[in-house]
Amino acid sequence: MNLADLKKLKRFKDIVATLATYGFDEVADRLEVPGGELLRKMSPVEGDLDIYQRIRLVLEELGPTFVKFGQIMSLRPDLLPEPLLQELASLQDKVPPVPTEEVLPLVEEAIGGPIDAVFSAFPDEPLAAASLSQVYRAQLRRGGTVVAVKVQRPNIRENIDADLGILEGICRLLDEKFTELQPYDLPTLAKTVRRHVIKELDFSEELENMTIARAAADQTGLLIPKSYEQYSSERVLVMDLFEGVTFREIDGIPDLDRKQVARRGLRSAVVQIFDQGFFHADPHPGNMLVGTDGTLCLIDWGMVGRLTERDRFTLLDLLQAVVDKDSESLAEAVLALCHGSEELVEPTELERDLLEILDKYYAVPIKDVNLGQLLARLLALLRTYRLHLPNHLVIMIKAMITAEGSARLVYPELDVISEVRERVHRMARRRYHPKVWWRELRSLIASFRFGPRDIPRRLQRIIAKMEKGELGFVFHLAKLEELVATLESASNRLTAGIVAGSIIIGSSMIITTGIGPLLFGFPALGVIGYLLSVVLGLYLVITILRTKKY
Repeated sequence: MNLADLKKLKRFKDIVATLATYGFDEVADRLEVPGGELLRKMSPVEGDLDIYQRIRLVLEELGPTFVKFGQIMSLRPDLLPEPLLQELASLQDKVPPVPTEEVLPLVEEAIGGPIDAVFSAFPDEPLAAASLSQVYRAQLRRGGTVVAVKVQRPNIRENIDADLGILEGICRLLDEKFTELQPYDLPTLAKTVRRHVIKELDFSEELENMTIARAAADQTGLLIPKSYEQYSSERVLVMDLFEGVTFREIDGIPDLDRKQVARRGLRSAVVQIFDQGFFHADPHPGNMLVGTDGTLCLIDWGMVGRLTERDRFTLLDLLQAVVDKDSESLAEAVLALCHGSEELVEPTELERDLLEILDKYYAVPIKDVNLGQLLARLLALLRTYRLHLPNHLVIMIKAMITAEGSARLVYPELDVISEVRERVHRMARRRYHPKVWWRELRSLIASFRFGPRDIPRRLQRIIAKMEKGELGFVFHLAKLEELVATLESASNRLTAGIVAGSIIIGSSMIITTGIGPLLFGFPALGVIGYLLSVVLGLYLVITILRTKKY
């Protein structure tokens, strides 16, 4: 066993020990780590903690990779219960900052020279520190612009890659050993986390996301900090520093029109999602900043979502059905968006359950309706029907829920439904704009014009495969195993019936001959044949009666 394997084994044991410490003994036992009997002797933490709080504490104690796992899982309200989502959303990075002299080589590598060649001021202490990176307030030598320098922690990629490998292994083991966890598909979730974390570790992706968002800033009403590509790299991101406070600290600006700030924050999320199809995936209060003049700034663009025009039109139908309390249209939109066991869903039953949710929320004054809670209950209902939204749509709904929560934190009396209804109806009207119709018509005409050109080429390929004997057909028959079993059962019974009939005929012919030896005055062989045919006949009758297929 090499040193890398020993380090992984030690880390794995640390993880299992942490699980045992917080009362997850059964999980630790089923992971079957060597020396597991010692874990049973460990004293669990004391305190009146529920299971969701203990899960959060485990993730915080295990460090950056597991904290990031929890933060990404907090974006999956389609899978996890609301109390756990709230705990995961409050995960904190309990990590001290790395000494500045250890991160300076990364900055110098990005700018292609010494620090003082680009920055006239670079502090010894970071402005903020998190699990993956830390941020410095610096000043550019050219122009004197104050900037934020986001620097990745040294060796964080190697550490996270090792932890992700262990995390994927644990998820596979839990999926195999806990049947009750299989509906959550933990191995796939672990792969999703790996994909998101690897993207967040590439700051050049965040720079591109900021550039796209800044190009549409006039529509969203947001300020997106200018980024400096010439000084940035995969591990360093330099951008303008926005002087403001987060939505959590908004009390520090006394004369601010909080209602307008809340409205603009919510409106920006709606425009990003439904108008642009490119949106910030986690607009929580810590990422929403406001200046003394009311300017809104959205930071941390490492995780974004994208929607096609078709997705947005279907989502508009869904959201319009919610604000108009149209359960029939809502059921149709839900089934159009979901994948899973749609063929097992009774649309009228789903519609009644959706109407029950809508009734509960529309029983209160419209200004008091919590759209986020309504969407969360909608996702919970989909879980009961085993319907699953695609991942990018779940992230979108989570972004809407988070944006509403951020807006209500600033102005709790915000009439969210009215704000959303106005924007949704406006964008729904755009759906039938002549430009949209003309674009779709041109696409349709193009498909008719160029599609037939491919037909001769495709026919030629089919004929060539037929000549080479390479053409084959694949048939997929639903419930084929049941059909095969039924045919086998029927053929077995038919065979037994034919055999029994043949024995009766043969025995009758033997009895008419009178050939000995005799049994009860009849040829013994014929009597035995009759008995065998009676046994076979009774077996067939009993089998048919038991299966109740007669």
